[in-house]
Amino acid sequence: MTIPFLVEMGYDKVWAAGMIATSGGLGVIIPPSIPFVLYSLATGVSTGALFLGGVLPGIAIGLGMMVYAVWYCKKHGEDKEKINAKMKELRDKGLFNLFKESFWALLSPVIVLGGIYSGYVTPTEAACISVFYSLFVSLVVYKTFTVKEIIPFLAKAVRTYAPLCFVLAFAIAFGRVLALAKAPIIIEKFILDNFSTGVSVLTAVVIVFLLLGMVMDTGPAIVILAPILLPAVQALGVHPVHFGVIMVCCLSIGLATPPFGLDLFVAGTLSDTPPMIVAKKAIPFIIAFGIVLFVITYVPWLSLALL
Repeated sequence: MTIPFLVEMGYDKVWAAGMIATSGGLGVIIPPSIPFVLYSLATGVSTGALFLGGVLPGIAIGLGMMVYAVWYCKKHGEDKEKINAKMKELRDKGLFNLFKESFWALLSPVIVLGGIYSGYVTPTEAACISVFYSLFVSLVVYKTFTVKEIIPFLAKAVRTYAPLCFVLAFAIAFGRVLALAKAPIIIEKFILDNFSTGVSVLTAVVIVFLLLGMVMDTGPAIVILAPILLPAVQALGVHPVHFGVIMVCCLSIGLATPPFGLDLFVAGTLSDTPPMIVAKKAIPFIIAFGIVLFVITYVPWLSLALL
C-alpha cells in the first residue's frame, strides 16, 4: 500500500522501496513481535516483559530513520504540488470520517495488545483472536473479499509458512543436539575467559548477530543461539530482556541487508526493481538503524525503562 502511495506523491520508487524494506524491520521490534515470542519460548524470559522492552528501542530506531528521510527530502526536494493535492483530498474527507472508516481495522491491534497486557489471553491466543476478528471485519464490515476466497487465502498462507515450520523444527532439533554436546557450557566458558565486562561481550555479540542476520533467518537464529548465549551474558551482568532486545534488533537489520534480506526481495518485487538496486537505496537507512542500535546496546535504560 505504501510504495504506490509514495510514488503517487512524486517520491522516487526505488528510494521508497529501500525505505519500506528497512523500516519493515521495526515490525519485529515493536510489539506484538514473533521473534520476541520465539526468544521467550527458547529462554523462558517473560513475553510481556520483552514486548515492553521493545517499545522504546523501536521508537528510537524509527526516529533515527525519520531524521535521514527528512534530510534526504530536504536535499533532493519534494513534489509539493502532488503532496498538497493528496493532503487536501484527505482533509476534505475530514478526520472524523477517516477515523470512522478506519475504526474497525484500528480496533484489531487494540484487541491484541489489550488482551495480552491485561493478562486475559496469551500471545498465541491473541494471534488466533486477531485472525478471526480480521476475517469477520473483512467479510461483514468492509466486504473486501467473499467466503469463497477464504480457501485460496488459507492455501497461500500454508505455502508461505510451512517452510518456516520445517526450518524451526530442524533448528530446535539442532539446538537440542548442541545442548547434548555441551555446546552452551563451552561457549559460556569461552566468553567468560575472553571477555571481562558486559560492554565488551555485547560488542562482540552485536557484530556476530549483524553478520548472522545477513545469511540466517531471524527465527532459527534466535531459537538456536539465544539459549546458548544468554547464560554467558547473564554471568557478566547483562539483563535477559536487554539481551533479547539487542538480539532481535540486530537480526531485524538482516531483513534488509543482502544477500538474503527477505524485505529487500519483497520490496523489490512490489516495486519491480532488482533487490540489489533497492539495497543501495536502503544503505543510508541501515546506517541510521545501526547507529541507534549501538545506543540501545550501551544504554540498557531504553530496553528496561518500561519494565
